[in-house]
Amino acid sequence: MADINSIREMFFLKGMNKSEIARETGIDRKTIRKYINQDDWNMVPRLKAENSGKFPKLEPFKADIDSWLEEDRRVRRKQRHTAKRVYDRLKEKYPDTFNCSYRTVAGYVAKKKKELKLRSDCKLPLEHIPGEAQVDFGKADFYENGTFYSGAYINLSFPHSNGGYIQLFKGENTECLLEGLKKIFEHIGGVPYRLWFDNASTMVTNILKDGKRELTEAFLRFKQHYGFEAVFCNPASGHEKGHVETKVGYHRRNMLVPVPRFEDLNSFNQELLKKCDENMQREHYRKEKVIAELFEEDKKALLPLPKNPYEVCSYETVKTNTYAKFSLNGGRHIYSTAPKFANSRVLVKITPHEVIVLDENHREIVRHRRLYGNNKQESMNWLPYLTQLSRCPGALKYSGIYKMLPEPLKEYMDRCSRSKRSQTLKILANLTQDSGFEKAVETFHEALKLGVDDMDSIIALHKRLTDITPDIKLNKLPDNLPYLKPYNLDIRSYDRAFLKGGRELC
Repeated sequence: MADINSIREMFFLKGMNKSEIARETGIDRKTIRKYINQDDWNMVPRLKAENSGKFPKLEPFKADIDSWLEEDRRVRRKQRHTAKRVYDRLKEKYPDTFNCSYRTVAGYVAKKKKELKLRSDCKLPLEHIPGEAQVDFGKADFYENGTFYSGAYINLSFPHSNGGYIQLFKGENTECLLEGLKKIFEHIGGVPYRLWFDNASTMVTNILKDGKRELTEAFLRFKQHYGFEAVFCNPASGHEKGHVETKVGYHRRNMLVPVPRFEDLNSFNQELLKKCDENMQREHYRKEKVIAELFEEDKKALLPLPKNPYEVCSYETVKTNTYAKFSLNGGRHIYSTAPKFANSRVLVKITPHEVIVLDENHREIVRHRRLYGNNKQESMNWLPYLTQLSRCPGALKYSGIYKMLPEPLKEYMDRCSRSKRSQTLKILANLTQDSGFEKAVETFHEALKLGVDDMDSIIALHKRLTDITPDIKLNKLPDNLPYLKPYNLDIRSYDRAFLKGGRELC
């Protein structure tokens, strides 16, 4: 302030110009001009630094700390060193020489993490606007019809109200993502105007230098159909959509524990939507309102559902082998078509739950349940093969079906004439369409054990094996019923009457 005062006296009292003041004081003309023109002299206090940032007592240990924090750059964020962990490791490694306080270690670790960009010094308090939502997947196991699946569930959460919904699937692919969002949109009667996502390959094919994303065609079509804005987090920055990250764990603990067991996944997902509605009848953790009330504000800000329904599916052209089979998921999942499509190209329609094979006119050839998991699996629909074999029964012995038949049925087929074999294959095809190949084979096996091979007997036996027969309990007669003595009737009188047209009996 003494120098500034001197400069202003030279200019205002002595009448010196800026150039003269600069020559006399050696201060730059721009600085002189600033002080001459300054008209606000209120004090602006400056915060003094707590320390110089050099931490001299830590000099012998800085190399260790620096190496540990450098290693943290290559590990998960949640498995990095805290200041407390660094302090404890130094005490363990140097029990006799380490004499620094925890505050000293914490100060240096904070400074070093900032240099290495291992942490952000500021977290912005975000305002959550109604109608905005966040999306993420979580992992969950379940049993459908007794079959175990290591699946995934999509979470859609609304930070403004703390409401959220989930849908469970057998995998984490594009079709599952879009189907889950579609079902939730339809349930709540609208579409969030803005959705936050991570950078999963189900949506993002490439992250460009300017921060823009190249999106998959399927996701772009879905986004345009529903009209929402898609916002993507920075890579490895799940905390940017922290609300849904928390909601993933909440939904797992409250709706998927213990491990769910059910008959049909679609029905279970409908139940989950209802449970999510019921879950909103609780108070918001901060706003002192019921979540359902706040969610009404979210719903008012939703975009309307489009007029035309969206079909979640993808199409893929595949090459079949000599057995008319093709593979998906890197060759791990094999599906059948029909014999006439061997060594050809077919169009496959893929939904979250089914794989549908189409011919060149988009007519359905065969339909499979979609396989999930990384182990090798095969879905075989025998009906087209059996129908084809019934027309060419002589090829049976050279087909893959022949090897799957039980020995008695093989022997029976070998004894059959061409026409009888054709008829048998037609029956086998009809029974397969009715209840599956395994049950049809079981029916034939039982029929041969009973010594019957006519069509009516086989169909009757099949109905007995497949239909649900009620368990009828026998009634015990009371002891006080009168005992009827047997009546000896000469039935020869009936014979004589029938022979004479019944006149004698009358």
